[in-house]
Amino acid sequence: MQLYKKMYLVLFNAITSALRQIDENDFLVAKEILVTAQKKTEEIFLDENAPDL
Repeated sequence: MQLYKKMYLVLFNAITSALRQIDENDFLVAKEILVTAQKKTEEIFLDENAPDL
């Protein structure tokens, strides 16, 4: 359960930051924020589940 909490917090914070950037019409920064969050959550998932794979 802790795994999904970490992933959720990363994504929630990134979405909040990306929305702020969109409000400022800075779409490239918003995209970078979201892509970085996606990569980070993938790393969290893989790191936590590596022994199971």
